Amino acid sequence: MGRNRRPSKQMLLLLEALSARTQQWRHGYDLMKETGLLSGTLYPLLIRMTDQGLVEAEWREPEHPGRPARHAYRLTNAGVAFARAAIPSGPITFTKASFA
Repeated sequence: MGRNRRPSKQMLLLLEALSARTQQWRHGYDLMKETGLLSGTLYPLLIRMTDQGLVEAEWREPEHPGRPARHAYRLTNAGVAFARAAIPSGPITFTKASFA
């Protein structure tokens, strides 16, 4: 039986960042800079959202020779709908104390 839990503050930040440019592939580092989430929070959240069908991930070849391939992420159609329903109107703002 699935649980209907509200999205965490971290998930809301990530949804807001991804929904700002739904068709654009985003790298984890870019999302970390925009959301302020640390890698230990961001990447497990991206994996969980991918498993739930909210985010799609793919390996992207490097833009510059000699750089490694990286994962890129974007919302699926289901993720866009979920984000619209989950994100309150207006920008989401949290302080570091919000995550304590």
